[in-house]
Amino acid sequence: MGIIGVPAAGRGGRKEVEPMEQQKIDRINQLARKSKSPEGLAPEERAEQAALRQEYIAAYRASLTAQLDNTYIQYPDGTRRKLRRRG
Repeated sequence: MGIIGVPAAGRGGRKEVEPMEQQKIDRINQLARKSKSPEGLAPEERAEQAALRQEYIAAYRASLTAQLDNTYIQYPDGTRRKLRRRG
């Protein structure tokens, strides 16, 4: 039994998952570095960091869900079955 991912380009009717902009990821990393420094983060920066992290987590989950929605299990006899969601 194997797992097969189907590329998004070959399928229709699916919503596109937008990756997070690199500029925002860079800002998350910049704020993380600053929070570890002796000066720390200002309250506004803490709020910005929390909002960016939530956005990143949401984008990550959407990407993973889209990938799993397009995953099939292939059995030794060659048949394929779509991966089901757990209840």
